Amino acid sequence: MELRNLGRTGMKVSPLCLGTMMFGAWGECGYDESAPVISAALDAGINFVDTADVYSWGGCEEIVGRALEKRRDEVILASKVHYPMHPSGNAPNRSGNSRRWIMRAVEDSLRRLRTDYLDIYQVHRPDPDTDLEETLQAMSDLVRSGKVRVVGTSTFPADHLVEAQWIAERHGLVRPRTEQPPYSILNRSAEAAVLPACARYGIGVMTWSPLSEGWLTGRYQGDIDLTAGRQRAHRTQFDPVLAGNIRKREAVEQLTKLAAEVGCSLTHLALAFARNHPAVTSVIIGPRRVDQLEDLLAGADLRLEDAVLDRIDEIVAPGTMLNHADSHYLPPALTDPALRRRGAAA
Repeated sequence: MELRNLGRTGMKVSPLCLGTMMFGAWGECGYDESAPVISAALDAGINFVDTADVYSWGGCEEIVGRALEKRRDEVILASKVHYPMHPSGNAPNRSGNSRRWIMRAVEDSLRRLRTDYLDIYQVHRPDPDTDLEETLQAMSDLVRSGKVRVVGTSTFPADHLVEAQWIAERHGLVRPRTEQPPYSILNRSAEAAVLPACARYGIGVMTWSPLSEGWLTGRYQGDIDLTAGRQRAHRTQFDPVLAGNIRKREAVEQLTKLAAEVGCSLTHLALAFARNHPAVTSVIIGPRRVDQLEDLLAGADLRLEDAVLDRIDEIVAPGTMLNHADSHYLPPALTDPALRRRGAAA
């Protein structure tokens, strides 16, 4: 598998990155089921593994650490910090992007992953309650101590990415070198500002959800069960009566026909699209079984001609998002009514 430069970090990674969110309790996938997937991915040439402390509340990192223990030097290993490490979410000082939590969380991640350093440590989401300089100072200390090689972000708006670069330059801090945005044919919002900002600052990009929560497998063209699993937890992304999901279903119908014309599966068309953007370094895939991994790998060499990409642009316009519930992060300016209403009663 041909390796790509991860921004300007000097690290080279495979164009597919193994995402591990479904390893553990969240995906009902224990070590015995997960380890063969990890081993098969490495054997196939994938040298990039992404996880997070919050996945299965630490259980995923434990599985990944155990599976990689004898192959640690073969991979670029990335993890994340931000979310509460408890199912209830009630952990005000055990979450977020404060120095207090970052310093504690990284030690826990290193222990679970059975390693003494992370190649990439990412801030999982912005934290409006913590000054960005505070976060970058803590991350810089981790780099200087040798516990982290490179600092990254995930699902950060473009203005936050630029602000982080400026703060780092102004205060002599380590600047974020990677970004992990959601990006798929059905959610192209990153093309408007995030991907151009990453290209401008030499930030390596590993995109997630290239199959748009399963929509681009064709799974949700029939009846959708909203009473269980992902569909229940994120109902607004799947409810077939909502306008955004009607638009997604119509787009998937057209994309399925296009894939048939190209002579590939819808899944392979979707992965090739995400890999094709010049600002994208690697696309995160999340198979739970070896056969799922093998199917994804079968389309790893697919290249889309300009005519096909033009057809995709006609189906879903560049820079657009068909359902805004797929944004995965909204700033307080949109979620807090008090920030939108001048003179509102206290």
